Amino acid sequence: MKLTKFKCALLGGCALFASLGGAMAQDQEPVKATMIIYLDPSVQFFNPVVKGAQDAAAAFNVDLDVQYANNDPVRQNDLIETAAATGVDGIAVSISSSDAFDDSICAAVEAGIVVIGFNNDDLEGGDGNCRQAYVGMDEFASGYELGNRMIEEFGLKEGDTVFNPREIPEASFAVARGGGIEKAMGEHGITVETVRAGLDPAEAQNIMAQALIANPNIKAVFGTGSVTSTVGAGAIRDAGVDVPFGGFDLAIEIADAVETGAMFATMDQQPYLQGYYPIAQIAMAKRYGLTPTDVDTGQGAFLDQGRIGAVKPLIGTYR
Repeated sequence: MKLTKFKCALLGGCALFASLGGAMAQDQEPVKATMIIYLDPSVQFFNPVVKGAQDAAAAFNVDLDVQYANNDPVRQNDLIETAAATGVDGIAVSISSSDAFDDSICAAVEAGIVVIGFNNDDLEGGDGNCRQAYVGMDEFASGYELGNRMIEEFGLKEGDTVFNPREIPEASFAVARGGGIEKAMGEHGITVETVRAGLDPAEAQNIMAQALIANPNIKAVFGTGSVTSTVGAGAIRDAGVDVPFGGFDLAIEIADAVETGAMFATMDQQPYLQGYYPIAQIAMAKRYGLTPTDVDTGQGAFLDQGRIGAVKPLIGTYR
């Protein structure tokens, strides 16, 4: 866990800071904040995000409203504009597109509202969007790390082809993670094939299996997000092939696959922190004038068979 310019040496110190901040906050008027998640409540990945946001709201006396955009950019802009119109102090928003939300976010910031991106960021970071901070994984770097680890572990080489299905290819997380994988592969002369897998797990598994059947020369599979990573081992099994598989995020199915060896490793972006820190920072910015700060939640993200057991009991709550 790394904070830009500053970092807590021990989680215990961070917890003490939060408890002290919370004690002071309870004596003041609540801060109003809206959290906007770009998908819908059925996506289990966001359960720890919401828990983290709710825990921060309780600690810092924040009146929190969680909204879902259901993967609809028009709805997401409406939610941002509605939150701003109701006079919230801060908005935490998944910036799943580098262009679609620029105007509404900038308008909110110009109105004096603290806006913090989480989980997904503009591909240009702060240069491409008015948000004041981002809390989330460095997704390009994580894709690049996973790609290089797979190359080293499985001897992928020049002339090979790998498969990287993407739930929403145009979403910023897919562009960034996929771009990191492509960079690692490109440096070794390896070709990357991709398809749109979608967000429905059963459909994604079928699409991935059919692609593997159609191309028996694929040497490895990379999940891009929680859906493709959750169903990837099943797709490989359905296709009747034996290729290494790595991906992103945490779910019980992902942890089981890593434990059994059906999946090499997953990159954990610590979603609880992606919920907690934006709400805490909104409260501190509003009450004390503290500047929101970028937080890279993807530090130490690589979870293989040797590490997955320690986090598995926490999936869905703190992981």
